[in-house]
Amino acid sequence: MSTHDYRDLTRLFNTLFECSFNTVLVRGEGEPEYLPADARCARHRIIFAHGFFSSALHEVSHWCLAGAQRRTQVDFGYWYKPDGRTAQEQALFETVEVKPQALEWIFSVACGHRFHFSADNLSADIGASRGFEARVQQQVLHYLEAGLPARADMLVEALQSFYGTDPLQPASFRLEPRPATLPHPLEQGLATA
Repeated sequence: MSTHDYRDLTRLFNTLFECSFNTVLVRGEGEPEYLPADARCARHRIIFAHGFFSSALHEVSHWCLAGAQRRTQVDFGYWYKPDGRTAQEQALFETVEVKPQALEWIFSVACGHRFHFSADNLSADIGASRGFEARVQQQVLHYLEAGLPARADMLVEALQSFYGTDPLQPASFRLEPRPATLPHPLEQGLATA
C-alpha cells in the first residue's frame, strides 16, 4: 500500500496556500489544468489528473514558478501541444519543462516519493532524452545551491515535516544508469546538426 495519498498533499497545499494565495489543489477527472478564479469559482484551482500523486506534484511545480500575472491566466497562458509532438516540438517542450520537472523532483524527494522524468509524448514514442534529464538535474543542483522559489520552499518544508524526510542533499538527485541503446531522436538530431 502506498503511503502517498493525494488527499494528504491537497490538505498540506491548501493549508499553506488557500488563504495566502487564494489557490487550492483539486483532484480532476480529465487532463490537468490551472484555472484562475472567475465568476463561477472564487478560488484559483490547480487541477491534477485522476488522483495521481505525481500529477499533483507536477502541476504544483508549474504554479510555484508562475508569476502573479501568469496566475491570472488559464494554464498560466503557456503553449501546450498534447501527445503526438514531432521531435522539434518535443525539443521545445523539454526546454520549457526543465524548471517544473526540477521542482517536481525536489518535491518528490521531500516527500519520499519516486520521481519519473516525463516526456509527455507517449504516442510518438519519444521518451525523455538523457540531455533533458541532465538539464533537469543541473537545475535541481542550482536550486539547492541558490535557493528555491519562495512558494516551493514553503511546500518543501511542509512535505519534509509531514513525511519525516531528511534535508535535501545533492546526492539524492542522481541520474539512474540506462542500458546502452540507440541515440534518442532528439539527441540524434543534435549530433547531425
